[in-house]
Amino acid sequence: SHAVREAFVRLYERGLIYRGYRVIHWCPRCLTSLSDEEAEFNDETGKLYHIAYPVEGQPGRSLVIATTRPETMLADVAVAVNPDDDRYRDLVGKSVRLPVVERDIPVIADAYADPAFGTGVVKITPAHDANDFEVGRRHSLAMPIVIDEHGIVREVKDADGRVPPDIAGLDRFEARERIVERLRQSGALQKVEPHEHAVRHCYRCDTVVEPRLSDQWFV
Repeated sequence: SHAVREAFVRLYERGLIYRGYRVIHWCPRCLTSLSDEEAEFNDETGKLYHIAYPVEGQPGRSLVIATTRPETMLADVAVAVNPDDDRYRDLVGKSVRLPVVERDIPVIADAYADPAFGTGVVKITPAHDANDFEVGRRHSLAMPIVIDEHGIVREVKDADGRVPPDIAGLDRFEARERIVERLRQSGALQKVEPHEHAVRHCYRCDTVVEPRLSDQWFV
């Protein structure tokens, strides 16, 4: 314990350790942050949900976003398109309607959106995805948090009105199914397809890791 403290202080004095408010790997069972090495990848067959976000002021036109984690859409603050993508250039600066939450969010231009991947449109959820966090910083976007440290969906921070009453208090995976059903009923769900992807798990208990925005120490 003394050695850990001594090493920490030495690193801090040399400017090699800093505290930052960033998205990290979090185990909702062990209630601890995990390093990249401790959040181990497992290959899994999941689902890719294609969701239509209606363009405001243009009836019949929607931007379709593909996501493996529809529960995070409650904290969407923008959708991004590539600035060089001619398909969507006219929409930059306009708004789309966020399904379930039913509020307008802006369309922004950012190189993070890959025109060759999927529809070329990505939803931006800064508090629940490390890449989205960087986009959020570049565009000074809000960062509402809708999943707490236990993996429960609720309004944690800056999320007033984003979590419907029938979803609040549900486990993240239960909330996913409830949201998907609401999307299906509203017609916003375009299709669901199998998706092979690598999912991070806690090296201690094998729980699926949750990206979480919090103050942590970095080397």
